[in-house]
Amino acid sequence: MASVTASSVKFSPASSLIKQNQVSNLKKASLSFTGNGFQSHRLPVRRFRIACAAKPETVNKVVDIVRKQLALPDDRDVCGESKFSVLGADSLDTVEIVMGLEEEFGICVEEESAQSISTVQEAADLIEELLEKK
Repeated sequence: MASVTASSVKFSPASSLIKQNQVSNLKKASLSFTGNGFQSHRLPVRRFRIACAAKPETVNKVVDIVRKQLALPDDRDVCGESKFSVLGADSLDTVEIVMGLEEEFGICVEEESAQSISTVQEAADLIEELLEKK
């Protein structure tokens, strides 16, 4: 059995037909399988990303750093899905958040990677990836 997760999409040898209502938040993807019972399928995909979720303690540390850098009140909800821009961060704030993360976790974030971070979860995932490479 083969599986691909992108907003919960599953493929199995028993059914090679995929109905559009079985796929949510997808705009376009190209998937190819070889072997008996599988055919290539093009699916509508809105957003397709494969990522490992960071540990909850990493996400919590990132939340704390973001709160501190943006001087957010304690009652402001900040979670993994929180976007820096929605929290009020401008580009300078984002640079300061990345610097705080580098200091806290003892990592060095490349400029290209830093520019791609827009949510708490993305920051936590990048931190875990960089810590694994150490």
